[in-house]
Amino acid sequence: MAGSLTSYLIVSAALFCLGIYAVLTRRNAIAFLMGIELILNSASLNFVAFARFVDHGLSGQMMAIFAIILAASEAAVALAIVLNIFSNFKTVDVDEVDAMRG
Repeated sequence: MAGSLTSYLIVSAALFCLGIYAVLTRRNAIAFLMGIELILNSASLNFVAFARFVDHGLSGQMMAIFAIILAASEAAVALAIVLNIFSNFKTVDVDEVDAMRG
């Protein structure tokens, strides 16, 4: 049973809103990164849905693959930074690290 374009857009909007909420409210660096991943997954879902229902080509799938590659590289670099922050400050709380900087 395949859904309509509207159902895909509703799910994508819900993912995007959850990602924005996580980015704006979380002080933990790991939760912040999870919010960014939700936003990128929302964009990928939009690309694939519009490619299926509007374009009928592979351009949306290619953009989704690039978004997945971008998300994987972002996660690897960001987790390395978080591990370095944790080893130096013994916390992953973004506010505490900012306060210790000065």
